[in-house]
Amino acid sequence: MGKLTEILNLARQRGQSLERPYQGELTPQEACDLLHLAPGAKIVDVRTRAEWDWVGRVPGAVEIEWNQYPGGVRNPNFLAELKRQVDPEALVMFLCRSGARSIAAAAAASEAGYNNCYNILEGFEGDKDANGQRNHIGGWRKAGLPWSQG
Repeated sequence: MGKLTEILNLARQRGQSLERPYQGELTPQEACDLLHLAPGAKIVDVRTRAEWDWVGRVPGAVEIEWNQYPGGVRNPNFLAELKRQVDPEALVMFLCRSGARSIAAAAAASEAGYNNCYNILEGFEGDKDANGQRNHIGGWRKAGLPWSQG
């Protein structure tokens, strides 16, 4: 069994155990590996413009806000923007700050006909630590994966 199949099987098992309505749950490292292993795979970063500008970006990610900034109102054009920028046949991995908005985005995309959707667990910044700070427990940045700032 190749590494690609191994990662996808693990992700599916995690997704099934959490009863997710999409293909599965990936760790940040697995998502990064899939970018290299699966032709046409895309990360869709659903954080806000403010988060991309001030916190950091994943190089090559498709950026579509799930909630709009400022105000936090749900982006009514999310699915239209997704359809314009991402092939429905692609393996699509959704990323947010800590892994919550990306669950909703992956579910919405699956419902809209994207059959190969995954959520990236822990998100870009991970969970808050005992001091209420992120980037210390889990997440894309903590894992040392590629990102840029400003």
